[in-house]
Amino acid sequence: MKALKFLPLLLLFIFTSCSSVRVNQDYDKNADFSQYKTYAYQKSGIDKVEISDLDKKRILRSIDEVMGAKGFTKSENPDVIVNFFTKEREQVDVNQFNAGWGFGWGWGFGWNPWLWGGTTSIYRYTEGTLTIDIIDAKKKELIWQGQGEGVLTKNIDKKDEKVKEFVTKILEQYPPKKK
Repeated sequence: MKALKFLPLLLLFIFTSCSSVRVNQDYDKNADFSQYKTYAYQKSGIDKVEISDLDKKRILRSIDEVMGAKGFTKSENPDVIVNFFTKEREQVDVNQFNAGWGFGWGWGFGWNPWLWGGTTSIYRYTEGTLTIDIIDAKKKELIWQGQGEGVLTKNIDKKDEKVKEFVTKILEQYPPKKK
């Protein structure tokens, strides 16, 4: 009976963890991030990303929005170069829930998965990773990298929103806060 009390909590955790973007960052601790005010894109790197041009535009638009809100401006002579790349993989979750109380082979009295049968649910989804690199334009060195992982959508009406969520959560960490 205790297991049934925790089932709704477990399902809530599963669905909320599938819908959010998990992020992390890495950066050069010797870089002086206060000196960077302008940016441009590394066109050659972005051209190699194997996603549709429409999705590239969504990502670029979102980066422009977030960087602009942080006070950065695009420039022909930038302080930093921004590049990104993506990866995706198909995921399949299989969940079995067997229910029943009674007598069974080798189980004695109590929980018996063979008595009443159970249910199996299969959930297929695509999980994607977006990595954003910030490169010092003068030194040509990577100074910051942010990465976000989460469930992607094929629903065209929600793609802009999902891309913006990825980019916003990743760039929340840029520039890094010195500890």
